[in-house]
Amino acid sequence: MKESKKEQPNKDSSKSPLSTITLISNKNSKYKDKGEFTQSSNSSICEYSSSTSISEDRNLSGCIIINRPHMSKDIRWQAINHIMKQNGFLGLGHFNLLKKLGCGDIGTVYLAELIGTNYPFAIKIMDNEFLERRQKMPRAHMEREILSILDHPFLPTLYAHFVSENLSCLVMEYCPGGDLHVLRQKQPARFFHEQAARFYVAEVLLALEYLHMLGIVYRDLKPENILVREDGHIMVTDFDLSLRCSVNPVLLRSPSTGPGPTEPPRMSGPCAGSSCIDPFCMKPTCQVQVSCFRQPKGRKTKQDLAGERRKLPQMVAEPTEARSNSFVGTHEYLAPEIIKGDGHGSAVDWWTFGIFLYELLYGRTPFKGPGNDQTLANVVLESLRFPETPLVSFQARDLIKGLLAKEPENRLGFHRGAAEIKQHPFFDGLNWALIRCASPPELPEAYDVAVSKAAALEKAKKYLDYNGGSGGGLEFELF
Repeated sequence: MKESKKEQPNKDSSKSPLSTITLISNKNSKYKDKGEFTQSSNSSICEYSSSTSISEDRNLSGCIIINRPHMSKDIRWQAINHIMKQNGFLGLGHFNLLKKLGCGDIGTVYLAELIGTNYPFAIKIMDNEFLERRQKMPRAHMEREILSILDHPFLPTLYAHFVSENLSCLVMEYCPGGDLHVLRQKQPARFFHEQAARFYVAEVLLALEYLHMLGIVYRDLKPENILVREDGHIMVTDFDLSLRCSVNPVLLRSPSTGPGPTEPPRMSGPCAGSSCIDPFCMKPTCQVQVSCFRQPKGRKTKQDLAGERRKLPQMVAEPTEARSNSFVGTHEYLAPEIIKGDGHGSAVDWWTFGIFLYELLYGRTPFKGPGNDQTLANVVLESLRFPETPLVSFQARDLIKGLLAKEPENRLGFHRGAAEIKQHPFFDGLNWALIRCASPPELPEAYDVAVSKAAALEKAKKYLDYNGGSGGGLEFELF
């Protein structure tokens, strides 16, 4: 795995050739609008090898339909497959693009409706000429390759990808709940209560664990990249900054010792004798009750069984050999080793995981300065500090301290990855196997394609040059 170092791009005034796409196809209307495009502050160029075991169906138009076992019963698959059988290809003409959801460094994401259905999709559209000129095509290839091999409930489903008039398009699932950055801003004090933060970071941790097992170092974790699905669970997005490498699973013997002598009493977790099956049960520890009946001889308590499980060998699949010298990520989330140019590996994901948890709990990142340069200096030189308010548990602060160790080899997760982090007392009482069954902190508002379509048309009538007698469509600039 080789990767070339890329300097941060300057925000120059040069413009790429105009690329337009039709939004809300309508024979009796013609609108024109110019959308905005914002550049992110970091980029990198990656060389990677591609391998996948997921079957792909390719047709003459170049469209690729990718089957996903965990989403096999999704009705959107049936709708897309129906279009494919009916027309022999899938393209932008089969979608009504309703509104722009957001912009990234390599493309723009739109909310789209598959024509003839009420099924929403998110389509990421990238201008190939722009990417070639700005030398960002490898990043687009990286994201497409990664999306094509993902099959996990907390990661995106890529329904199809195709090229239409020099535009590369990725058809993905739409998340009506927006991102965690916006959701955090909507909280009364602009931060999440600990139980809600615990829910979101637990699901993100499982997604990172899966990515690392595939040899993918994410490198771009932040609330803006965590979307909320219609069921309230999360989806990690944006993989153009990710690093791919080989991974060798190893079997490690777990430490035989229990919690260290300095560990404080556990303040949360289900009762030992409770029948509660809530994955995020936070009942206080129960008082020990003396039974009138003699316990069967040799019967082990749940604590004994949990202790024995901790002593069993663990399979760890961490991309420990991953090395890169790129300056990649968001300033407030950059790990010290990236800033110092020492080269970095998979441990950067655990640093960003710690910053992520800190921001959810406190409403800001720990090392933010008045400018980018001061922020980077703070990351390298300043010690971690916790505000007096809001009140956060010892377990949460202890987890953040372990994740934000300046030296990667001292960082929690460096040796055994997510398996090490999942055993931290902050996650005590969490049933990882039932995490998908847990009730989310809040549900997004019900989504209706017809409402979005009507709103888009109304906006076009109000703000754009409207001519009801001409054929045409609403046009947006991609870049």
